[in-house]
Amino acid sequence: MNQNEHYDVIIIGTGAGGGTLAHRLAPTRKKILVLERGDFLPREKENWDAKEVYQKERYQTDEHWYDSEGKPFQPQMCYWVGGNTKHYGAALFRRRERDFEKVIHKGGISPEWELKYQDFEPYYTQAEKLYEVHGERGKDPTEPPSSADYPYPPVSHEPDMQELADGIEKLGYHPFHIPLGIKLNEKDPINSPCIRCDTFDGYPCLVNGKADADINAVRPAHLTYPNVTLLTKAKVLKLHTSASGKEITSVETDVDGEIRHFRGDIVVVACGSINSAALLLRSANDRQPHGLANSSQQVGRNFTKQNEVALLALHFEPNNARFQKTIAVSDFYWGEPDYPYPMGLVQNTGNVLAQMIPAEAPPLLKPVTKLIPGYELHLIAERSVGWWLQIEDLPDPNNRVRVVGDKIHLDYQPNNTETVERLIHRWTSVMKSIHRNAMHVIPFSAYPRHMIPLQVVAHQCGTCVFGSDPKTSVLNLNCRTHDIDNLYVVDSSFFPSQAGVNPTLTIMANALRVGEHLEERLK
Repeated sequence: MNQNEHYDVIIIGTGAGGGTLAHRLAPTRKKILVLERGDFLPREKENWDAKEVYQKERYQTDEHWYDSEGKPFQPQMCYWVGGNTKHYGAALFRRRERDFEKVIHKGGISPEWELKYQDFEPYYTQAEKLYEVHGERGKDPTEPPSSADYPYPPVSHEPDMQELADGIEKLGYHPFHIPLGIKLNEKDPINSPCIRCDTFDGYPCLVNGKADADINAVRPAHLTYPNVTLLTKAKVLKLHTSASGKEITSVETDVDGEIRHFRGDIVVVACGSINSAALLLRSANDRQPHGLANSSQQVGRNFTKQNEVALLALHFEPNNARFQKTIAVSDFYWGEPDYPYPMGLVQNTGNVLAQMIPAEAPPLLKPVTKLIPGYELHLIAERSVGWWLQIEDLPDPNNRVRVVGDKIHLDYQPNNTETVERLIHRWTSVMKSIHRNAMHVIPFSAYPRHMIPLQVVAHQCGTCVFGSDPKTSVLNLNCRTHDIDNLYVVDSSFFPSQAGVNPTLTIMANALRVGEHLEERLK
């Protein structure tokens, strides 16, 4: 064990939080160590192979977690440089202004944030630039005010998707372009990294055309600044504290089979809300027997993952669009006239491919889909449009991460489910009413599962909420733990509530905000 490896900052994790923070701090010239339990995701033909990605789950972890009944499940977690952003759909939405306030839902209350939209707005703008977001202001009826336009124009609708958008608009709704983090140049397609392929959403990108945390943040920081050291295959096992318990003194890490201890003036945990909470709980000691930074007993609690549903709209005529993930609808985000409660966001999934269907079918249909010949699956896929519905689930202290021995247990019961059924019914009726008549619209899991089950944790949030009161929160408003002066958590753990939009851009914006604070502290 080498106890002499000392750094100004140690960042654990390279996803939307950790990767963005590393990029923000790299120009400070401080000595920075970035630890990633995975390796660089290999560039190979299988990146775009639906059977490999969806049926064989080639790039997901093979570890098992346990649900509230003690049953094991395999989480859809990606341990690579860039974290889950290597597979994300790159939909980068800002939270609405009201999402930071106390909101009454049909199923309960979404709590108020102590920081408001205006506190995050400058960092949203920075994050949109860093992650090359393509979008169009003024079309989303619920969008918050912004200090700058999107850095890139929206990704255009292909003709069949434009026809769908026009049909939705004729019904009185306001479809708009999904804000996408994508390295696309439609004016110069020859030199554009993105080629508008049909394997964008849920797939790693073979040509590095997706603006993920690896390509846009970690590699530029690591390759440009010699003060940034990146260690891959480096799984952090435990955080050790001083005798007082007020300071992290070493980060115990398994580096490709060798146990090493690293010391840092500041230690940042950015493993995703589940693994970050698990690391703090696993690091319990005599001084802090219930886990680090857990005097409030809130570490691991108030886990949220959104209520998510994938709908497959089957059309009579083929859908020829190769890049389908371009349409979003927020008209029901805050409800509708006879339902004064928030409902949620609707957006396209990526393309539905034939080899995805057997892997993504609801459990009762899986045996049937496996008997369908490949040609017939292709006929279904080419006539399909996938829609993704996001409805806020509400923080519940009983929805939590626990560590038993070395095993992660995820206790979770869905809530706010009446609203889920409401939005499914509403969007199905919209599909049946538009010109491209969706005669058969069925709840179906095109991406990534059915009424999305526990193992799909792409939008995990909560578990180490921030706030000014150390009795009710784990982190202060700068995301430093109340209990330990040099320990920060910079991922989705800090969210007091989920909202109905994708959380990723808020994670990135917050990492930039905390990075600004850390730069001042390092001075």
